[in-house]
Formats: sequence, structure tokens, C-alpha cells
Amino acid sequence: MTPSTGIAPASGKLGILIPGLGAVSTTFIAGVEAVRHGLAKPIGSLTQMGTVRLGKRTDKRSPLIKEFLPLAGLDQLVFGGWDIYNDNCFQAASNARVLDKDLLAQVQPLLSSIQPMPAVFDKTYVKRLDGPNVKKAASKWDLAQALRDDIRKFKAANGCDRLVMIWCGSTEAFRAPGAVHATLDAFEAGLKASHPDIAPSMIYAYAALQEGVPYANGAPNLTTDTGALLDLSKRNNAPVCGKDFKTGQTLMKTILAPGLKARMLGLSGWFSTNILGNRDGEVLDDPESFKTKEESKLSVLEHILQPELYPDLYKDFYHKVRINYYPPRGDNKEGWDNIDIFGWLGYPMQIKVDFLCRDSILAAPVALDVVLLMDLAQRTPELRGLGIQEWLSFYFKSPITPPGLYPEHDLFIQSMKLKNTMRHIQGEEMITHLGLEYYD
Repeated sequence: MTPSTGIAPASGKLGILIPGLGAVSTTFIAGVEAVRHGLAKPIGSLTQMGTVRLGKRTDKRSPLIKEFLPLAGLDQLVFGGWDIYNDNCFQAASNARVLDKDLLAQVQPLLSSIQPMPAVFDKTYVKRLDGPNVKKAASKWDLAQALRDDIRKFKAANGCDRLVMIWCGSTEAFRAPGAVHATLDAFEAGLKASHPDIAPSMIYAYAALQEGVPYANGAPNLTTDTGALLDLSKRNNAPVCGKDFKTGQTLMKTILAPGLKARMLGLSGWFSTNILGNRDGEVLDDPESFKTKEESKLSVLEHILQPELYPDLYKDFYHKVRINYYPPRGDNKEGWDNIDIFGWLGYPMQIKVDFLCRDSILAAPVALDVVLLMDLAQRTPELRGLGIQEWLSFYFKSPITPPGLYPEHDLFIQSMKLKNTMRHIQGEEMITHLGLEYYD
């Protein structure tokens, strides 16, 4: 095989623009700065710590991914973003109480220097939050133009060669795709008319894509998974991916469910409940925002288990998801699962999972990988022309796919797709794990 032609080098500065400078964002930024100064290791980041096998097992070729791919280095990253609160990133990180004070003190200079730009915000979409640092404009079209101006000014002020935008803001109220989202003409007319079904996340995505900036959606919001913005992505060669970072309970589901299916063990029911006390928990206490998150979390098992192919095992299994706001827990979420399964001759069994996880600690390395790989996609003609970067499904609860194509949710299939794409663009053979060549 030959490498994908024309991959541009990762030279110069890479600007990371983030709508929502809260717990996830500040943990991400502080973590990158800590790693840059040798204060910590980038645990959880595949691009920084993972390897990719090349060729046969007997070849013993497994370079680090960051050495195999032409990725931007951590020292090239520059951060900025928007938030409805005026706190700089050090203040926001201190308020989030994810990282300890000693570590924050060591990265305070960078965090204190990042002041949020006024955000595009609509309380209709996030009822439980309100803040003073909000843009005012005559229409949503004007808000989009103001964001485009922010993007251009940030790039110039920081001497950035390239940009990536990653949504780390709150989960918005549920919206189904409608006529205003179907075509770019309809969407732009909707922006000018301030259509109520155009959410802030869509305005950010529109602004980014119009500026040729890749956009990654870390929340379950309806955003770039619409005809209008997918068209804009391909038209402007600005990749998109998402949606909803795969972190706590859903990560466990995408690990466990493929194992049950691989061994042909049946499922009667899967009950999931969560308690968390951070801003995300507060937002999800609103039924409309929870509906958006619920849709993302519920879709996983159906696609993995394929009950239409295995009705004896998975037809009509019961799946319930609950999220409970519990302020004392802060960012330290607890996800509890009761799984009722059955095996040989239909005999019942149970699995209990109690995952005491740290939401932002799990999300931060995902955000790092996504921005670095989206930047790579933008520099790779074969990938950026696709629009949707389905090879990054590994990182998301609700992977975006072209219309009519069901998403892969199985973590192990997603991992294979991710690494095979890496091999493909670098001209290496795909790994199938068939292994017959070892027995010739």
C-alpha cells in the first residue's frame, strides 16, 4: 500500500477553540499544561500513550501512535473559548474542584490567561444555567457572524496556523431534526429569522464550518448530524465528528455488551442509574436536557446486540436509564448497573457494576485525542473530503454516520476501525487478525 497522498505537515500552532469552559474543558487544558511541564502523564490518551501494530505479530513493529502519525505536539496547542460565566480558566477549574489545588497552582499562569469570550446562549435550551457573559445581537445570523469574527481574531492574535473547535458545553434540550435543518439554504434563512429550533451549538458549528474549522461535538445535542451542516462540512472541507463523549456508564456498556453477544448470552434487562453533582448533573436535572442525553445512552445496546438478528437472545429486553442530580458528589459520578442475563437452557444470571468514576478525568483525554485526530483529518485530503469522520466513533456515545447507515457501537469494532484508518492513511496493511500466514 502507499500512504494517503498529500498529508500536510503538523507545523505551527494549533488553536483549540472550546464552547463551554467548565469542568471538562479546564481539566483538559490543565492536564495538557501539566503534561507539557512533566508534572503528570497523559493517562487515558490513546494518541499519547497508545501503540499501533504494523505488519505481522512476528515483525514486532508497534510504534507509538504519536510517532507513527504526523500529529501536532502538545507544545503546539493554544487554547481559547467561550462561556456564559466571566471566570477565567483558573477560576473555573478551582470552582469545578476536579483537580487538586497543588496541581492547579503549578499550571495557574496558563489557566489564568484564558479569559472566556462572550458566549452564544439561549436559556430555552439550557434552563438550569444563566450567566452574564452572553452575546447580544439582532438575530441568530448576527450571532453566527460574531462567532466567525471571534474565530478569525483568535487565530490572528495567537498566530495559529490551524484551528479545531470542540463543544464541551452543556447538554441542550432535545430537538428532533426539522425542515429548518434539512438544507443549508433553509438553515441560513432560519438563522436570519432566529428560528426557535436552531440551538446555540448549531450556531457555533455553522460559524466554525464556514471558517473551514473542523467541529467535534462532545455532547448529545442535535448539531452537525443534520443535512444543512453535513452539506456545509463537505462543501468547505471541514471535518465533523461526534457526538457525546463516551466516558462513564456508556463506556462500560460498550465493553460488556459485545462480550455478552460474542458468547451468545441472552439479556432480559439492563437498568442503569447515575448520581452526579457537577454542572452537568444540574443541567440534566431538567427533563428536556435529560431527554437528549437519554436518547444518546439508550441507542447503544440496540445497535450492539442487534435483536432483529438474535430474537431468542435480545428481543424485547428492558433498558432503563436514570440520571440523578446529587450535589455532594460533585464531579465524582457513580454509575450503577443491574444486568439480568440468561445462559444455557435459559437459566438466569446477574451482573452488577458500580463504577465510581470521575467524569472530567475520563473526558479530558478523549477531548485531547479528538482534537489531534480531527486536525490530522483536516490535513489529510482523503479524510477531510468525507465530512463525517466515522473512524473516530471510538470516542462517542452516538457516532454520526451518513443517512441510512447504522452506527457501530461495539468498542472493539470501533477500535479496529480507528487503528485501521491510521494504518490506511500511512500506507500500511490492514490488520484482520486472521493469522493463517503463521501456519503456512
